[in-house]
Amino acid sequence: MTSETALPTPTSPLDLGETLTFECDGAIGILTLDRAAKRNALDDATIARLGEFFTDPPEGIRAVVLTAAGEHFCAGLDLSEMTDRDAVSGLHHSRRWHATMNAIAESAIPVIAVVQGAVIGGGLELASAAHLRVAEDSAYFALPEGKRGLFVGGGASVRVPRLIGLTRVQDMMLTGRSFDAVEAETIGLVNYRVPAGAGTAKARELAAAIASNSEVTNYAITQALPRIVESGRDEGYMMESLMAAVAQSSTEAKALMRDFLDGSGPKVRK
Repeated sequence: MTSETALPTPTSPLDLGETLTFECDGAIGILTLDRAAKRNALDDATIARLGEFFTDPPEGIRAVVLTAAGEHFCAGLDLSEMTDRDAVSGLHHSRRWHATMNAIAESAIPVIAVVQGAVIGGGLELASAAHLRVAEDSAYFALPEGKRGLFVGGGASVRVPRLIGLTRVQDMMLTGRSFDAVEAETIGLVNYRVPAGAGTAKARELAAAIASNSEVTNYAITQALPRIVESGRDEGYMMESLMAAVAQSSTEAKALMRDFLDGSGPKVRK
């Protein structure tokens, strides 16, 4: 698959229902939570369709920008679907969320989340599953489940501490503390902070840069790198060596290296 691969029409072949929209911009896919009246709260149908999308994304896409309509990225679980689940059904419900968040985090296509307004509970779980996060200045982040007699169930206890550390997550869950966009950038919860309304443009810029990479390199970064980080030292070195050998052998890598050597490729700048 190359950047010249025929791209799908803006209508995705997947059934995205009424709460998600999708369009293509060249090799960049724009997937939008479209439930602004509910502050983009995640119901079961939306979770299922997000999982389906990232499990089998449209052909030709080399980066995905995940956005949300309205003033808020996502206020978390749709509480109108809360029922008196027994322990077993609650377990299965949580595991369905895990499957969707894992499909995003383990996607071979890099995912950039653009967040604004509320990024709360399940919304933070969704954002933390992306590979990069762009926050507009209006964004604020919280895990309020602990103040409601609940515990996170969509992966926050695994992913968020890896981003900002255990004690900060304990603070959020024990006291209800929230972080604004400035704080989130400082502690590493988001990668980029931009003015209100500028998030999607920044994410598109990042996605265009990502889409210009070798697909093999992007695959190594999204698939091998997380496993290297979680592995032992010697296992990590071996996996790195194997992935380096595979990456440098690709046709795209050879072309990009020729561009660099003849001066026509991109340069590292401050």
